[in-house]
Amino acid sequence: MTHSVAHFDYIHCDVFASDPYSGNNLAVVPDSSGLNGAQMQVITQELRHFESIFLWEKDGSHHARVFDQNTELPFAGHPLIGAACALHRQSGDPQPQIWPLVLQGDRRVLVETELLGAGYLGTLDQGRPDFIAPLPDTDKPAFARAFNLHPDQMSPLPLEVVSTGLRYLVIPVTGGLAEARITIPDLQEQLATHGAEFAYLFDVTTFEGRHWENDGSAEDVATGSAAGVIGAYALKHGLVASGHRFVLKQGQFMNRPSQLHVTAYGSTTDVTRITVAGKVAFVGTGSLIAP
Repeated sequence: MTHSVAHFDYIHCDVFASDPYSGNNLAVVPDSSGLNGAQMQVITQELRHFESIFLWEKDGSHHARVFDQNTELPFAGHPLIGAACALHRQSGDPQPQIWPLVLQGDRRVLVETELLGAGYLGTLDQGRPDFIAPLPDTDKPAFARAFNLHPDQMSPLPLEVVSTGLRYLVIPVTGGLAEARITIPDLQEQLATHGAEFAYLFDVTTFEGRHWENDGSAEDVATGSAAGVIGAYALKHGLVASGHRFVLKQGQFMNRPSQLHVTAYGSTTDVTRITVAGKVAFVGTGSLIAP
């Protein structure tokens, strides 16, 4: 007696990259109907991309769940951009498209996509940012030590917790990114005391950043959710003008240089909206057996 085995197709793409094998890689499962969260987590761990995104259609909308190697995420930038571009590619339509995506908790986001040569450009609207809390300057030495930085490399701008879906502690620096690393075992607990989930190092002089898992086990190549936070922070503190698109660099220390195009709207006192855009290159496809 034979038993049927469920298979699920997936697409391997690179986000924030003009060419394959650069940028931040991603697995997109365009139709994950029938998979539960535990299976999605196992698949993500098996493929070993930093994150994977699982899609399915319901009531005329595309729903999405995002996982990293450890857990499900309520929001993420590069998976949403990659997923929308993958859907556009599957559609075969050469015209620009707008993709509403529904996340866990019924948050809805829009991703605009357009065909660019052999790849695509996706623009994610992250909406209005939430400025949760600045930290006192007396906390700077401790966070400098936590990331192997010298206190003199900390920017005069404040440490601040900001969110467009995930709560990041923005750590503004004026150097030291090349040597930066997590040096403490309890970073997650330290961040939680300030209402943050993650930390993002942001060089305010070069507009370059770095971000790791809180235990230091993995570094992210290009962090779309944090890019929105940086856009909000940069406009609030006068580093960029409203409506001016700037490039946030990330990933060069992993030999995966990436460019995240960020635009903040509003004013220094009222940041109203952030968009994050990036190119998407396609690497290949595959088929998975359901775990």
